[in-house]
Amino acid sequence: MVNEKIEMTDKIGYLLLKKGIIDIQILEKALEVKNKDKEGNKRNLGQILVQEFDFDHDIIFKEIAILYAFKEIHITPNDLSEERINEIKELLEIAGEDVKETLLKHNVIPYKYDERVKDKLILAATDPTDRALTKIAYSLKAKKYELNFIKKVDYDKIINLVAPKQNEFIQMIEESDETLDLDLDETNVSEEELDSEINKSALVNLIEGALVEGVRRGVSDIHIFPVSGTRTEIHFRQDGKLALWYAQEKTMPEAVMAVVKDRSKGLDRFEKEKAQDGFIQREIDGYIIRFRVSVLPMVGTELRNRFESIVIRILDDRNVIRDLSKLGLIGYANEAFEKAINQPQGMVILTGPTGSGKSTTLIAALYQVITPEVNVLTVEDPVEYVIEGARQLKIGHKMNFEQAIRAILRHDPDIVLVGEMRDKETAETAIKLANTGHLTFSTLHTNDAPSAVARLYKMGVEPFLIAYAINIIVAQRLIRKLCDNCKRKVTEFNEAEMRAAGLDIEEWKNYEIYEAVGCEKCNNTGYKGRMAVHEALYFTKEIREIIVRSGVEVDEEKIRFQARKDGTLNLRENGLEKVKQGLTSIQEVIASTMED
Repeated sequence: MVNEKIEMTDKIGYLLLKKGIIDIQILEKALEVKNKDKEGNKRNLGQILVQEFDFDHDIIFKEIAILYAFKEIHITPNDLSEERINEIKELLEIAGEDVKETLLKHNVIPYKYDERVKDKLILAATDPTDRALTKIAYSLKAKKYELNFIKKVDYDKIINLVAPKQNEFIQMIEESDETLDLDLDETNVSEEELDSEINKSALVNLIEGALVEGVRRGVSDIHIFPVSGTRTEIHFRQDGKLALWYAQEKTMPEAVMAVVKDRSKGLDRFEKEKAQDGFIQREIDGYIIRFRVSVLPMVGTELRNRFESIVIRILDDRNVIRDLSKLGLIGYANEAFEKAINQPQGMVILTGPTGSGKSTTLIAALYQVITPEVNVLTVEDPVEYVIEGARQLKIGHKMNFEQAIRAILRHDPDIVLVGEMRDKETAETAIKLANTGHLTFSTLHTNDAPSAVARLYKMGVEPFLIAYAINIIVAQRLIRKLCDNCKRKVTEFNEAEMRAAGLDIEEWKNYEIYEAVGCEKCNNTGYKGRMAVHEALYFTKEIREIIVRSGVEVDEEKIRFQARKDGTLNLRENGLEKVKQGLTSIQEVIASTMED
């Protein structure tokens, strides 16, 4: 009876309730908001749920599109040819700046003219129920039009191709008459003169512009460092490779560094002799982005300058992977990893160098096991990403990493994430947690999975603890993915390269594999995006026995031999499997992994 009453009051609410997307309490609150809306600002229930209750836009409006029979445009940027992109650009240009601004404000694209019906314009909108769309269609001088639904995630990617946002800070520098030049003898520079330089809006805009540009380009780190007394370079790390973005000439590096420090929390502008860590938080394109700032003193070519290097890590929560299937685990590694994280207790260790995606994999694994019924605690220094459903402990001068690890035992945990096992005390405590009924996740810095066992052994952890507390050790590296727009099928193999890597050319001729070419979409690198390759050492009965029987040192070769018998692929073999899938190139795998 209640449901029938709701159906009569609001069709959208009834549909979403029926499908279990919202519950009755949320629906009642949303209907209250709807009834309070002013006459001129009437919103439908879908708009209210997204705007006021933070529901996922695409989930809500996909259902609304089905309800009102709006067709959905299934398209991603990779599906769009250069010709189609140029057609959409042309439609936007014809519309004029004012109409274009309105289109972007209401998240709608003049997609194309219908091939079957003359003069009929198809509009792709993230909210096809938006009342402003009729007026927009009229502004585009469309004799006939049809509204289609497009997911916001696809709309955002397409709009970045056809109408990329201007970096307002870089624009301000270009439009300003101010100069960034400063060529002063530092021996005569007072703090007032340095203040005068760093307070110039142009220099502030340069740093803010770098932050915005880094986020929009999908950069992982921004490097700012001096190369002389009057030149500072800003490099972006994208897809694992550093490239120069901007060089600031005729300005004292101290001024550039002071701007970064002043705009960060936790950094002292006047401290130039020791390492410092701070952070920045900004809202960019409607999202809160956090930046971790690391400052290190460095030796320069000129003794009169006190040089520093700054690296800013971009922490964008939109890049957090929650779906295990998106990690790139395949075959035995995938089966073993899923089996390990679904055990009620034991340890899951990720190993690899800094920047190999260990934290990303661990967070994705955590999201598979987090439920309201379990107490999940994390100890990380520093905390990079906020994990929903976990209690992330705050490390500070009153509670350091080691103290937090020990205190966890008294806090009734079910699942624990220890950011890194840095020493014997941390490793032993983490392994004891795993051995006393807790599922524990952590990381180590070693080259491969078997050497992680040896590392723990050399730290002084007892062999029986290593053998029976650990479920799996996964070694990981990140390799670049081929650009889908320009990758080319390999027709001729480089014999010397193949022979050096121990690969049989005749065997590889049976596979359809690709090589890097380079185009505008990938900045002529041939690669766009990265993925992980893995080596999974699952602790079978045989592996445990080898470890328990270890004498003076662990026999890594014996562990490798047994792991291979169990089905483990090493990092290079795993990478070559992805070459066979057409995802990366032989050259990239060889360059990023070592021979067994």
